[in-house]
Amino acid sequence: MGRVFPGMLLLLLALPVAAQIYKYTDADGNTAYSNQPPQGVPAQAVELPPLNSIERQAPAGQGTPATPANTDETSNAYQTLALTDIPTEEALRANNGTFTVGVRAQPRLRSPHLFRLLLDGQPYGQPTNVPRLQLVNIDRGEHSLAVQVVDGDTLVQQSETVTFTVQRVHQP
Repeated sequence: MGRVFPGMLLLLLALPVAAQIYKYTDADGNTAYSNQPPQGVPAQAVELPPLNSIERQAPAGQGTPATPANTDETSNAYQTLALTDIPTEEALRANNGTFTVGVRAQPRLRSPHLFRLLLDGQPYGQPTNVPRLQLVNIDRGEHSLAVQVVDGDTLVQQSETVTFTVQRVHQP
């Protein structure tokens, strides 16, 4: 027990260092980056901006999908509304359960409309106007995904649902 605690403490102290990126100039005068500081060469730590990610959250309200609009003006406002970059014939490999999908909308998304994902029939993340959406820590197995165009709490249009399989490393 006496040897285990100092070893674990040393490991915990080393974790933040492992996430650091260093910038330096190599022997040929090229700028290089590494996750470990080079020996005998001055290096500076690089501050990285936070990752752009979306986490599963229920929308404000009851946590149910938005209700469809009843006006002719908003129904089928987009000739094309579809998810892209999702393999349907083979498993999507995402070792940590994180991956990005695209949205194709024709015409382009109009203000104040926003995209919102539906993962397994439930709203996922916050609505956004960006046509690249990231999913984080998705369990392995079969899932369904669709994208909605929403205007506040009003559903403007929804894409077809795509069924896909996530393949990721199992960690006991």
